[in-house]
Amino acid sequence: MARMIAEKSDITPMLAELFRRHGYEGASIGIIVSATGLGRSSLYHLFPGGKQEMATAVLDHIARWFDENVFAPLRGMAPDAALDHMFSAVSDYFRGGQRICLVGAFALDATRDSFAQEIQTYFNDWLTALEQCLRRAGHGDAQARTEAQRILAGIQGGIVLARATGEEQRFHAVIADLRAAQSQIAK
Repeated sequence: MARMIAEKSDITPMLAELFRRHGYEGASIGIIVSATGLGRSSLYHLFPGGKQEMATAVLDHIARWFDENVFAPLRGMAPDAALDHMFSAVSDYFRGGQRICLVGAFALDATRDSFAQEIQTYFNDWLTALEQCLRRAGHGDAQARTEAQRILAGIQGGIVLARATGEEQRFHAVIADLRAAQSQIAK
């Protein structure tokens, strides 16, 4: 017998994809009920705070994934290996640019006001971990800060470009350029 969804952690990945597909405002409770197969009462049992609590759980899930798979390696691995790991992890996570950055999407519309702290923390944590890695690679403070911003902006821009054009190879080209630039700087 199949296990019923009974915990927040079971439904959070589904909610993330619904918010990616429909946006925060567009992901109505009706859509969420239909997609998850849960009744309204079950949803509100898991998330008494409604859709805002659902989105917070999704943002927390994303933050934990990135901390474990991107930020921690940037903080702890040798710089070259850490950067390579980051580029591979984000390529996989964003499915070659075909999966939007939900935190970035939330930052671009009115949703930002409701989740400003989570959004700011996500991007600041990424920039900080990346800057630390680049400093360990031998960059000065200003250069590490500039490079971290350029890399993160490149990744986010690559996602937008690939999604806008429907051409996954554009994202891969941006990632390849960012990797090559880091290889040249390291020499």
